[in-house]
Amino acid sequence: MITKSIPNLCTLFNLGLGMLAILLALNENYSLAAIMVIVAMLMDGLDGRMARALNAQSEFGKELDSLSDLVSFGVAPIVIMYAMVFKDINPVLAITASLIFPMCGAMRLARFNVKAGVPGYFTGLPIPAAGGVLATLSLFHNEVSTPYMVISTFIVSYLMVSQVKYPNFKKVGIPKKALWLAPVVIIAAVVIAIMFPDQVSKLIFVPLAAYALYGFKQNIRKLMRRHRQTRQDDDNPSKESLR
Repeated sequence: MITKSIPNLCTLFNLGLGMLAILLALNENYSLAAIMVIVAMLMDGLDGRMARALNAQSEFGKELDSLSDLVSFGVAPIVIMYAMVFKDINPVLAITASLIFPMCGAMRLARFNVKAGVPGYFTGLPIPAAGGVLATLSLFHNEVSTPYMVISTFIVSYLMVSQVKYPNFKKVGIPKKALWLAPVVIIAAVVIAIMFPDQVSKLIFVPLAAYALYGFKQNIRKLMRRHRQTRQDDDNPSKESLR
């Protein structure tokens, strides 16, 4: 019974980290807040793997995971971004960007729960990756101008609800013999991250941004192919249309 509860405990820990990130952001401890989002990502990846390894998958765990993800990766990152960047810009634009991100995140989670995806891929940018990008991007507010921050928020929001296919690394399982190593690795990662919060957060931004941009590139390529096909159809009308 206790073994079956371990994945749900990881999910609740994920939720707690999201709440902690919000509280840290409200107290202007932005680097540590971003770290909490990153650690929540680790817990989010761990709970599913542990559930599969322990054969403890359930509908309850699935719904709990979605609710936790909405807080940790839909609300917490935009609170960090708003506290660092958006609060000093036009209020209408700030509120619009701040509302759209969690709304798209909620839609992304709902679609994931009810619609079967392509094996090995996610449809749309996963909300943990989107939240991680936003939380770590906010730390570059001195290097990146505010308009780019706003545009990036809209782009990441769109990618979550897009039809772009992203590689799914969650299906990579953990052998039962290696389960005891997972907490050790996470604790070590947390210790290092807390010791060097700013550096670690900015370093993690790079692979997260590359993952998000992969989908953005795929989407542009798809639109260009569709545009070329439309032009070809216009330049080469069918015989029926010529009669």
